[in-house]
Amino acid sequence: MSVRVLLVDDFQLVREGLRMALETVDGVEIVGEAGDGAQGVAEAERLRPDVVLMDVRMPELDGIEATRRIAALDGPPIHVLLLSTFDLEEYLYEGVRAGVGGITLKDTPPDELAAGIEALSRGDALVDPETTVRLIASVTRSFPAVEPSDGLVSLSVEERELLAAIARGGSNAEIGASADEVAALLAKLGVRERIRAVMLAHEARVVC
Repeated sequence: MSVRVLLVDDFQLVREGLRMALETVDGVEIVGEAGDGAQGVAEAERLRPDVVLMDVRMPELDGIEATRRIAALDGPPIHVLLLSTFDLEEYLYEGVRAGVGGITLKDTPPDELAAGIEALSRGDALVDPETTVRLIASVTRSFPAVEPSDGLVSLSVEERELLAAIARGGSNAEIGASADEVAALLAKLGVRERIRAVMLAHEARVVC
């Protein structure tokens, strides 16, 4: 089964470049394009892609608010991979809270971008885990530790160890966890995306 992808960017040349790069990759199918955030939300609702590649800065509706609206749509979850040509740290915190599943730069090589799309669609790994964990650790260290949520407090010792392993960037295979175990952990934490669980763990200093 191919991963169905929607491209959302206000520059047609960028969309064309992404399409050309990804159409050559087995397992990835470009199902549509949108030129601004509002159109991106409408197309996401109409096409129900697995993953949306979402630009950050766009007219009408920026990528953060568009992501928030896509995350609120009824039906199976649509994962959003936020794309930026700017400093990722600037958008990371707000993006994760809006519901993005991953964040990366637009100049990421096509094979790495495709791998990130596939990982995000499966939910078994972070997109660019080393960079993502480094950015989350950097951002959260600039704030005081937050009070653990009820879901976090209720975790067993084994679940806290699993969360810590995920928060260090480990994929399911690397940490020896099944998809069901990770899904159950995310549900207990009240989050949908793996990256949000990672941020919660760093905010509460579950992992250093």
